[in-house]
Amino acid sequence: MKYYSTNKKVVGETLEAAVVKGLAADGGLFMPETIKTLPASFFDEIANLSFQEIAYRVADAFFGEDIPSETLKNIVKDTLNFDIPIVEVKENIYSLELFHGPTLAFKDVGARFMARLLGYFIQKGDAGRVNVLVATSGDTGSAVANGFWNVDGIRVFVLYPKGKVSEIQEKQFTTLGCNITAIEVDGTFDDCQALVKRAFMDEELNKNLKLTSANSINIARFLPQAFYYFYAYAQMKRLGHADNLVVCVPSGNFGNLTAGLFAKRMGLPVKRFIAANNRNDIFLQYLRTGKYMPRPSIATIANAMDVGAPSNFARIMDLYGGSHSAISAEISGKAYDDNQIREIIRTTYEDTNYLLDPHGACAYGALCDMLLPAENGVFLETAHPAKFCQTVERIIGKEVEIPGKLAAFMRGEKQAVPLSKDFTDFKSYLMRL
Repeated sequence: MKYYSTNKKVVGETLEAAVVKGLAADGGLFMPETIKTLPASFFDEIANLSFQEIAYRVADAFFGEDIPSETLKNIVKDTLNFDIPIVEVKENIYSLELFHGPTLAFKDVGARFMARLLGYFIQKGDAGRVNVLVATSGDTGSAVANGFWNVDGIRVFVLYPKGKVSEIQEKQFTTLGCNITAIEVDGTFDDCQALVKRAFMDEELNKNLKLTSANSINIARFLPQAFYYFYAYAQMKRLGHADNLVVCVPSGNFGNLTAGLFAKRMGLPVKRFIAANNRNDIFLQYLRTGKYMPRPSIATIANAMDVGAPSNFARIMDLYGGSHSAISAEISGKAYDDNQIREIIRTTYEDTNYLLDPHGACAYGALCDMLLPAENGVFLETAHPAKFCQTVERIIGKEVEIPGKLAAFMRGEKQAVPLSKDFTDFKSYLMRL
């Protein structure tokens, strides 16, 4: 499989080059030249397949031409050593719980897959020592740091906005040490993302350091997220509720939604998608007006969605040929402010005893507001509510039990390098290494 840039100036890159480079030389995001449609027989039997079997079939469509079959099967098996269950919240609305992995967030899937794929290229002896740069607004940092922790030949730098991630999220990537370095940026997530992107475009840095990204801009990070859309469909089919399926996705940098759109292009029978936003509703405004107008991000209690210039919008535009009408025909949107998010968490817990995290709350609220009577809805619950325990506890008036995995992180000691949002400072730091 060959890959091209959304900016169209780079074409014909190999999978290894796309993964190792992360960002194309022209500043665009890599896209596969073809998106294979899976056969009807796959969907006929999908309800009888395990998560790993489903994921391998999907992975093979993207990576099978470049990775030996047994190696790819092992990567999938090692990545997906946890379940992602469907849970009914109320009639016709189901939660896809993506928080059963090592860091209790959906990004465990993409980060673990990418770490293992990059490790394969390094073991082959082709990639050499690789430095991974990743910007995080919350869960990406912990998933990537833990996915790459102690992997030979890989050094990871996690850039995060000072004071704008939860304490638990911060502890998950600042306490690991070894090959993981946390960089506390005095700015927003958008500033962190800008630093990473600018580093990839800096000729001197790239001459001295082999850089790649583990954000959803990396093809190996976002494509594996398609796995759980297929698994969600399989579980809904087992329940007899797979018809007229609507999927609602909490949306920040839009890698998660883009993976779902790829799944649909591969033949997944999803009727439509809903992009749930917090106050950073840039995509919703695009749906309404046809104009994409990025702006500085706004801090909210759904912090992982605090993105003012979503990178993967470029992939969505490429996927639909830049057609606003085609995009809005398959994707609708809804946005919620902090007070509305709090009310959704509180009333849902009181009415159903189901505890949402702030991001899942946006998606659940959008499904409740926008699902039609004949439709079945699945929303992505992207992180365990305990990762936002202080926020959630204030809303429901009860203590949230902290899972053992999170409690272990909280006992660690924070180690972070403080930096300004000035690129010169960041470049100087990397060059000193």
